Amino acid sequence: MGNIGNPTKLSSIESIKQLKGCCDKGSKAQGLHQLKLYLAHFGYLNYQHTNVEDEKFDDELESALKSYQKYYRLNATGTLDEATVSQMVVPRCGVPDKEIHHHGSKSLPAISFYRFFPNYPRWPPGKSQLTYAFASDYPNNHVPPVVRAFSQWSSASDYFTFSQVDDVTDADLKVSFERGDHGDGHNFDGAGGVLAHAFAPTDGRVDFDADENWSDGPGAVQNAIDFESVAVHEIGHLLGLSHSDDPDAAMYASISSGVVKGLNSDDIQGIKVLYGLN
Repeated sequence: MGNIGNPTKLSSIESIKQLKGCCDKGSKAQGLHQLKLYLAHFGYLNYQHTNVEDEKFDDELESALKSYQKYYRLNATGTLDEATVSQMVVPRCGVPDKEIHHHGSKSLPAISFYRFFPNYPRWPPGKSQLTYAFASDYPNNHVPPVVRAFSQWSSASDYFTFSQVDDVTDADLKVSFERGDHGDGHNFDGAGGVLAHAFAPTDGRVDFDADENWSDGPGAVQNAIDFESVAVHEIGHLLGLSHSDDPDAAMYASISSGVVKGLNSDDIQGIKVLYGLN
């Protein structure tokens, strides 16, 4: 699993802002294809069944909007109302929320909000000691928040341990700092929008967007994205967790400036269920 890909840039977020409240099913409006691309890239519209390039508000778009609204605990109006736009413009992880918009994890208890990737990829049994390394051009000031994030997961899981090594080619987990098109087919989009992305086990790659206004903490800094909080989230993906729809969970898809998040009970329960640690 990677990030949303090239078309969803900050300009599409601006397009969505301009669409707010202006249209509903059956109408046409310039910029609707940007909304469709956003929903398709995050798993709410199926590319195969939908023309994402047209500017018509069709049944599929209404259904996708309702699915998005339900996921984020908004009123499922099927229209692009103010609350929905406000959610869409919050900076977030690039990993899709769902595989396609009708995918769900019905086998999970109703009180749980954590999710796994399709087919439950995970590190092999007994592979609990993972190494990580930073790319050669990775900024030194952003190392400590990532180290602290690994420590959070080590303590909470009581299973994984993480040790830093020098050679990124031999490391299980590869941490890099990238901007724009960086060669993995999942381009970053400048400041705002997508903050980072990571891949499910056992790929091991995690990339942070160099164009963001990051804070290295520890602790909240106004008008900056907390690096450690995002690192905790992305490491969850590296271990096999998908997005949680618990707004208090570290694995929730989005995070606002000036907010610090650590692991909560939903995140910890998810990793323990995935690896049979209960």
